Amino acid sequence: MMNFKHWIFDYLITHGFTDTSARYLNMMSLLLILLFFVFLTDFIIRKIIVSFFTSFANRSKSNFDDILVKNKVPRNIAHIIPLLLALEFVPHVLVDFQYAENIIEKTLKVFSIILALWIVRSILNALKGYFKTIQRLKDKPIDSYIQVFMIFAWIIGAMSALAIVTGIEFVEFITGLGAASAIIILVFRDTILGFVASIQVSINDMVRIGDWITFSKYGADGDVIEINLSTVKVQNFDKTITTIPTYALISDSFKNWRGMMDSEGRRIKRALNIKLESVHYLTSDKVEELKKINLITDYLTTRQNEIESYNTENNIDKTLLLNGRNLTNIGVFRKYVEEYTEKHSAIHKEMMIMVRQLEPTTLGIPLEIYAFSKDKRWQNYEYIMADIFDHIIASVPYFELEIFELPSNPTVLLK
Repeated sequence: MMNFKHWIFDYLITHGFTDTSARYLNMMSLLLILLFFVFLTDFIIRKIIVSFFTSFANRSKSNFDDILVKNKVPRNIAHIIPLLLALEFVPHVLVDFQYAENIIEKTLKVFSIILALWIVRSILNALKGYFKTIQRLKDKPIDSYIQVFMIFAWIIGAMSALAIVTGIEFVEFITGLGAASAIIILVFRDTILGFVASIQVSINDMVRIGDWITFSKYGADGDVIEINLSTVKVQNFDKTITTIPTYALISDSFKNWRGMMDSEGRRIKRALNIKLESVHYLTSDKVEELKKINLITDYLTTRQNEIESYNTENNIDKTLLLNGRNLTNIGVFRKYVEEYTEKHSAIHKEMMIMVRQLEPTTLGIPLEIYAFSKDKRWQNYEYIMADIFDHIIASVPYFELEIFELPSNPTVLLK
């Protein structure tokens, strides 16, 4: 083995190199050879393991192996052998450089801990994805269990890494850390809160850079441009910057618009307030007049025939309009608004479209449109919504309805 360690060194010495230069050249040459074999081994083993798992997953009836491949479990496991190879041969490569050997060995051991955590994380993510496909586990808080386990795993991993770097035994390191924990918590309270919040935000995928969030408490309404241990920076739509403590994301309520941006449409949810006094039954003459409106011609014809048949069969006295079944102007208007909304070119036809009457208030009867625009861009979305309501507001008088407005003279309210 000594001959292997120093064969380049011996060769250089015989060709007139100094002892120091020969040692450095010997070390660098062996290090390059080691790196080459490590990367080559990693490439070959990764290809073999990933190919085997992929082939097995394609033949298997279970979807668990597919989820393992999707979460890169085989790829992460493949890194173990090249890492062990590096740990085994680094002492031989750096035999004449004890200080460098110590640093690199510690670095590789710390990387081993990180790799182990990464493998555990990918396996847990695969298990989480698999459990969510099982019907009886869909309503169980699987994410919470995985998160708690991972938090403990990261804590143990971090402590193990610190123990390796400091050269202290793991048990002694934990004991000393426990004694100083009260002081650490007091001094680094905000940092610890931010750290815990960062983990939870990351694990729960609550916020990403580029997300549009609204956080009323801090006056934030814009795009997230930076997330770090202690703060989250939001660029508002007026180009101002709002800084939010990271732990506020888990302690307070905020709105993330990512779901809307990822969906196929952006929701429109707005109401008109109809004056109560303007609501009434429709006479036959008024129904005939409204049949001229193309969007509701068929609807009025069908409904009028149904109502007349019912009233005739039940011998209803129609000298009083209240008797029997009747059409109302607000009901026909609601149907018109629904037909108009459904046929609007900017409305997403595959998502919910609804026009509903809400509970009457002192401000009238709210008639709400609930639909989704195809275009999610803010400027275009506002234009689409305004275009729809421009038309609807202008159509209200045709149905002998009125939009509720507060009196301009305040004394009227006192009468």
